[in-house]
Amino acid sequence: MAAGDNSYESIALKAFTEKAYLDYSMSVILDRAVPHIADGLKPVQRRILYAMSELGLSAASKPKKSARTVGDVLGKFHPHGDLACYEAMVLMAQPFSFRYPLVDGKGNWGSLDDPKSFAAMRYTEAKLKDFARLLLEELGQGTVDWTSNFDGTLEEPRLLPARVPVVLANGASGIAVGMATDVPPHNLRQVVKAAIALLDKPGTTADKLARIVQAPDFPTGGEIITPAEDIRKIYRTGGGSLKLRGTWERHRDEIVITALPYQVPANRVLEQIAREMRSRRLPMVEGLRDESDHQQPVRLVVQLRSNRVDAEGVMAHLFATTELEKNVRVNFNVIGRNGRPGVKPLAELLGEWLEFRIDTVRRRLEWRLGKVRDRLHLLEGLLKALLDIDEVIRLIRSEDEPKPALMERFGLSDRQADYVLETKLRQLARLEEIKLQAEVKELRSEGRSLRQTLDDDARLRGLVREELAADAERYGDERRTALVEREAARAFSEAELVPNDPATVILSRHGWVRAGKGHDLDPGSLSFRTGDALLVGARTRMNHTAAFLDSSGRIYSLAVHGLPSARGHGEPLTGRTEPPAGARFVAVTGIEDAPRVLAVATSGHGFVTQSAGLVSRNRAGKQLLTPAKGAEALALWPLSGDGGRVALATSGGHLLVVDLDEVPELARGKGVKLVGIPPRAFADGERVVAVAVLPEGASLRVDSGQRHKVADPGELDGYATGRGKRGRKLPRGFQNVDRLIPV
Repeated sequence: MAAGDNSYESIALKAFTEKAYLDYSMSVILDRAVPHIADGLKPVQRRILYAMSELGLSAASKPKKSARTVGDVLGKFHPHGDLACYEAMVLMAQPFSFRYPLVDGKGNWGSLDDPKSFAAMRYTEAKLKDFARLLLEELGQGTVDWTSNFDGTLEEPRLLPARVPVVLANGASGIAVGMATDVPPHNLRQVVKAAIALLDKPGTTADKLARIVQAPDFPTGGEIITPAEDIRKIYRTGGGSLKLRGTWERHRDEIVITALPYQVPANRVLEQIAREMRSRRLPMVEGLRDESDHQQPVRLVVQLRSNRVDAEGVMAHLFATTELEKNVRVNFNVIGRNGRPGVKPLAELLGEWLEFRIDTVRRRLEWRLGKVRDRLHLLEGLLKALLDIDEVIRLIRSEDEPKPALMERFGLSDRQADYVLETKLRQLARLEEIKLQAEVKELRSEGRSLRQTLDDDARLRGLVREELAADAERYGDERRTALVEREAARAFSEAELVPNDPATVILSRHGWVRAGKGHDLDPGSLSFRTGDALLVGARTRMNHTAAFLDSSGRIYSLAVHGLPSARGHGEPLTGRTEPPAGARFVAVTGIEDAPRVLAVATSGHGFVTQSAGLVSRNRAGKQLLTPAKGAEALALWPLSGDGGRVALATSGGHLLVVDLDEVPELARGKGVKLVGIPPRAFADGERVVAVAVLPEGASLRVDSGQRHKVADPGELDGYATGRGKRGRKLPRGFQNVDRLIPV
């Protein structure tokens, strides 16, 4: 560059990059990703529709190759990628993508399973749908502004004169720079009804409009299960989230899925259901079929193992674990009439569209009024000439320049004189004069009507109202997406998937645990590790939870079906729990096997507690029983009903029988004194060594070494000396009690 040349400008890099990125951002927002509130279209969609109308591809015409349309769009208006342009065209033709398709495609235009499986543009053909008339019909009637195309050789419309709120009817989605738009499709009749309500009463609130619009209406049907108040909030704020579900029916031992949420392909749902089956989370399902066809675009069959299976539960699990239930984002972000993007609540969006529509109708009427006046001007000049047609002919034959002579002789304007000179002789007949006078009369009447409508705002709004109602009646339809309030989806818990089979939990003296199938399993017959032996066995069920008590009084809970098999020696409980140092496990019971349990310590203290309180999700468990100093937790005994008695034996050979009604119910703690062991005896080591709960009328078996004794209810009454007492001495030979067993 020559010295002194000032044809360049120095700009700081920071300022340049900010401006360049801002320009790029605005280009993406305004010219690519965000629809305009007026016609609900992005630039590429608008240009496709306009190019198709210019090619004469109306709904009544024959279709042409899609490549022809794409070529015209790219060459004349939209110099971008051909595939992106074709995909935008395909989207407007897919009935499962657009609520009211704008393009009528012939050939392979994709499927619900794979929307992008459409054939190449050289194979498909297309023309406009009749619905596109609502966007293009008024285009040549002075309704919109025009701008030059990218190379300045052609004109294209800035917007299309939409006759209905297409921005809501078909919706739109797109991602720009720093913003996105997600306008869901709606039912045309409901949207137009809301627009008319706002037209009649401009102050109508979003809540009242929401009662008319109700909710989005997706082309693929399904259900919206979002509460009505949440939907109204979306319309009040312009953003939020909807929860969509597929619909289903039960046919004997089959579940038939008949509709899917918007933009969810059937093959993906099938894969997700199959994944649940492979993971053994659907043991009640034995098969899966896809019976979809042209008559039924969605028909997925889930084969149940029997007609006794809870179909509601199966579907609740599928809604929670597959895309049969889907959250749909809502964001009414559109480009307003001021040319700026913004999120607009329903009332503002419809109100701004109505302003556009009223202005469009006014411009159409003014254009038509201009045409009427122009035609009247020409006809009035012709009628003047017809009053003396012979003079007109004479002037044309005799004058070298007949136009000025006609203007002077008949008082015609320049355009009127041209029109008279261009009129064919056959139009100068008497019959034609009568027709012209009738046309003038009709035009004058039309002109007065147009002028009255333009001068009267109420009349203009009435015309807009009538046209909206007529278009909605012609092109509208019933809702496809149902509005239903449903309970939240819930996947099957691990316990629900486990069969309700009987099981026996075996706990060894060294704290090893295992579980065997059935209640007829004899824990004493099992083999144990060297030096180990049976401590206690508890009958429960595979889908229940086992509660383990350690000597410190802490309680732990584990799923029975997750315990190791009884075929082996099991595994130490310390691998799944974290008991305090020195503590050992002393008891086990099934939490769901009885509503309450009795907890007893070796000091003779105890209490009754609710079984539900035994659940602990921590490896360290939680404190249930707080033993006295020098004592330990001893036993957990399930209580299946009210009444009954508890028998407690001490190492000193005493037996005490207490009515369970005398034992208080606590959540946790030390409990009350059930057996009164004197302090001196307790200091010498006397402890409670065995506990048994006796139903009403039951006898008690006392095991002592190789000997055992059965005490009937009458004999047991002699040991019922009152809660907190020491009880009575057992007979000689039975004072070293090993076990107490109700019989």
